[in-house]
Amino acid sequence: MLYDSLKRTIDIIGSTVALFVFSPIFIIVSILIKLTSKGPVLYGPQRVGKGGKLFKMLKFRSMYMYEIKGELVHAEKYLESNPKLMKEYQLNSYKLQNDPRITPVGKFLRKFSFDELPQLINVLMGHMSLVGPRAYQADELAHQQKVYPKTAKYVRIILQARPGASGPWQVSGRSFINFDKRVVMDAAYIKKRSILYDLWIILKTPIAMITARGAI
Repeated sequence: MLYDSLKRTIDIIGSTVALFVFSPIFIIVSILIKLTSKGPVLYGPQRVGKGGKLFKMLKFRSMYMYEIKGELVHAEKYLESNPKLMKEYQLNSYKLQNDPRITPVGKFLRKFSFDELPQLINVLMGHMSLVGPRAYQADELAHQQKVYPKTAKYVRIILQARPGASGPWQVSGRSFINFDKRVVMDAAYIKKRSILYDLWIILKTPIAMITARGAI
């Protein structure tokens, strides 16, 4: 399909150029993370990709590492060991207001979406696209479809495409938009996607990053 070929070409060229342009930020952010908290610079949570296949989505680590049973683990594991926090997390569309797990540097990175920059590597590798639906967690998709049963049809559509480093949700309010509305937006993108629409979203992405609307 012509669209898919053009989209992949734009992904390769765009991610390569962006990695070069943002390389100074990669270096600065990496140093800040190492100086201010224990643990690796990058974090690779599993996300659901095209066709339902799982992949490791790269992000700058924005959360503390916690020691559980003598082992240093990421904050995701800490969340799983805290039922009260996990319940709040699930009820709030897999987000936490004033999340205690986020480091001071991480708050800044998340506010302006700098923590998402390593996803350009995922784009180059073919796991993701520059533009596409949000990359969802497997347990998030399973749990939220039980909470919102009518969303199952939209999830099936979403999994037909590679998730995007940016997309309609990312440029339209992010965490202000709950799961049920988010999947409708993502499915609508799949149905109307075009190169021009992708370019329009790419142009809107820097504005969304600067304004930080809906960032948590």
